[in-house]
Amino acid sequence: MVPDVSTGSDTRGLVAYLFGPGRRDEHTDPHIVAAWDMTGAPDPGRDANATYTQLAKRLDHHVDLRTRELGGKKPPQHVWHCPVRTAPGDRYLTDAEWAEVARRVVAATGIAPEGDEKACRWIAVRHADDHIHIMATTVRADGRRPRTNRDGQRAQAECRKIEAEFGLRRLKSGDLTEPKTPTGAERAKVERQGQEKATREWLREQAYAVAAAVRSMDDYFTVLGSLGIQVKPRIGPESGEVTGYSLAAPGDTIWYGGSSLAPDLSYIRLRERLPTQEVADRPQPVADPADSWRRTESAVHTARTVLDAGDDAVAQGHLEAFGDTLHNLARATHSPHQAELQAAAQAFNRARRSAIRADHQAATELCQAAKELTYAPNLPGGLAIALVFAALHLARAAAHWHAQHGHEQQAAAAEQAVRHLQANYRQAAEPVLADLARRAPRATTAHRFEQDLRATIPDQADRILADPAWPALTTTLARAETAGRNPRHLLAEVAARRELDTAERPAEVLNWRITAQPNRRAQAARRQSVRSTRPIAQAPQPAPTTVGERSAERGRRR
Repeated sequence: MVPDVSTGSDTRGLVAYLFGPGRRDEHTDPHIVAAWDMTGAPDPGRDANATYTQLAKRLDHHVDLRTRELGGKKPPQHVWHCPVRTAPGDRYLTDAEWAEVARRVVAATGIAPEGDEKACRWIAVRHADDHIHIMATTVRADGRRPRTNRDGQRAQAECRKIEAEFGLRRLKSGDLTEPKTPTGAERAKVERQGQEKATREWLREQAYAVAAAVRSMDDYFTVLGSLGIQVKPRIGPESGEVTGYSLAAPGDTIWYGGSSLAPDLSYIRLRERLPTQEVADRPQPVADPADSWRRTESAVHTARTVLDAGDDAVAQGHLEAFGDTLHNLARATHSPHQAELQAAAQAFNRARRSAIRADHQAATELCQAAKELTYAPNLPGGLAIALVFAALHLARAAAHWHAQHGHEQQAAAAEQAVRHLQANYRQAAEPVLADLARRAPRATTAHRFEQDLRATIPDQADRILADPAWPALTTTLARAETAGRNPRHLLAEVAARRELDTAERPAEVLNWRITAQPNRRAQAARRQSVRSTRPIAQAPQPAPTTVGERSAERGRRR
């Protein structure tokens, strides 16, 4: 059961909409199911002599008295509106049941507390099977305004109780960080124009993806504009500085403020993690193209341990940075399974927000690693799969963290992201693991690796050997040994990264940890080679300053 509280100032206009045919003739049999006074509220849906104007005047009675007291100043936003809708698949509610819902909601929100004879005037109109509209004028009989602070939260809490008592589908409680849903007019536009999603939702996804990739607010606006999205910065009249912004789809005339797309897309919140101008955070060319992927995998692994550390602000900062990581991972992974990564990133957009204020400074390592993925070359195969594997476990840990904190909607969103990551991982990993198993070394080598395993991880050795991924792990160990690495030392190193007790397939876990582990000896040799071949003197080159210039520079280097 979903309540949606809003306010306005046009009593008659809202009455006309509630009792009218609807925007697409979707209203059927509109009538009042409950009111402050069933005998004193004219019902245009049941009484042919009742008019919209009569009902509006009765509702506005105390508002008009208050207006005369104030010398003609009508209280602002005095119309309170709260549609309440059952979830798809819920049973049919009778008028009497909807009347009880309405009375409980107006009592819980402070509009009309139970037994308060001087409460606001209100009505509940039903014009469809699955919802009612509660409308009130927020001036009491004693001339005071009702106490409606946190009315949205209180309406949600009461609806959770009603769901349990009425045997309805139990929905997740929010914390006022959920984004605004498309309005009826926006949904009608989707159907009329044959769109896949509402403009509001499309702009939100584009804004999240761009904010994840760029390194400054300047680039944020520039890249949005390059996508054809209309950008309108809001300039402070006194300071002359940007204080906000609005976006519109290409060729559209409807503008959406950043905060109306999502709370963490407001200009203030974006400024907290994106500077106004680029400073010393420019991407630098790396000797090994795989380094960016390895650093990101390591940062994701670290973020998972942070969620268990107990500092909520630090954990929230890492969750927001992880949301950026998923967007950039989807962009950097060009494979037939990319759609699952994109869906995971979009699902996690809800899981990255909560009422806890994030410590972005503490998540600098993961944030910078996420940005590096924007410039990293596509690396299909083991290293990309290892990063998806690490992201899968962090998303699962995020769901658990949110659940522990009572963030029901965020926990559900994180679980949805987990399902998409699982689908991507299985689709990409199974053929790679099967190929590694086919290339397994001979029995004597595998037996030697078994001895190394029992010597380094004795408590988990039997579970690892019983894992179907053990043959694939022996191939990975053999390749590492060929590259000059000691299998016993390597197993000890990757096993120490995190306990294996909770891993369902520990050999699989070790395989991807080794895949993502850098070969420091090879890296040192590569750096020495680069230094020995570098010219003695070279004129300094100015760093690219915009996304377009950086893209051109990458093209020249290639």
